[in-house]
Amino acid sequence: MITFCLVEMRSFQALFAVAFISLTAFQPCLVHGYSYNDMSFNWGAKHSYNFSNGDLNLVLDRVSGSGVQSHNTFLYGSIEMLIKLVPGNSAGTVTAFYLSSTGKYHDEIDFEFLGNSSGQPYTMHTNIFLQGKANREQEFTFWFDPTADFHNYTIHWNPNAVVWYVDSIPIRVFRNYRSEGIGFPDQQGMKVYSSLWNGDNWATRGGLVKIDWTCAPFMASFRKFSARACKWNGPLSIIQCTYPTPANWWTSNVYKQLSSDQQVNLKWVRDNYMVYNYCTDYWRF
Repeated sequence: MITFCLVEMRSFQALFAVAFISLTAFQPCLVHGYSYNDMSFNWGAKHSYNFSNGDLNLVLDRVSGSGVQSHNTFLYGSIEMLIKLVPGNSAGTVTAFYLSSTGKYHDEIDFEFLGNSSGQPYTMHTNIFLQGKANREQEFTFWFDPTADFHNYTIHWNPNAVVWYVDSIPIRVFRNYRSEGIGFPDQQGMKVYSSLWNGDNWATRGGLVKIDWTCAPFMASFRKFSARACKWNGPLSIIQCTYPTPANWWTSNVYKQLSSDQQVNLKWVRDNYMVYNYCTDYWRF
């Protein structure tokens, strides 16, 4: 685990020497509203509401939660969604937006939003699974109310790194050090998932605070799912999606360099809003 922590710590330090993503990567282009052409329900369809304007509300009650998944599978690109989280007493609920392959040795890149009691801050939980192994959590509180309006959550993924963004502000970087024997999600295509589910065995204060079902039903809202990404067509995509061509825009040099403003923003978030980092959890590891 110490090796993986070095990836995170070196990733952060490297941003000031070899930066990664340009702010222009996240300007609103090719953004699609939620539709059955892009995603479909994979569970709890009766616990959701799909509106004519393209918005989607996922619902959690005592009976079930609900979730959707993309029709397509991807390897590299920019995956984004506008999300408005469960308001009020959301303790024990988990709203998720993530990429994942399948099987015991799957890869996964996570945004999970852990609810809390009324008046307490949400926790933004990030994680990455490599060959089925996780334990790479970093967590943050918010600098705004994530329940008051929609905000953009983006996972940008290319052969060099994975970057988590909130409203175009980078909050975390996981760089590719496969050449040094460290795993990276570059061998499996992943679908995109969003869900709302009962996680009260761990989500709020380690499971100490349970869901108050008198507050149910709980509802999270989603809008403008966008996948500007390389479609996975089997193992051949490992080469096709990595090859530096104009169509594979994520391989361009411009997406290997952070602006100075983004460097400042990344440091600001991590200095002021990071509340857990597996790299510094010496008791656990």
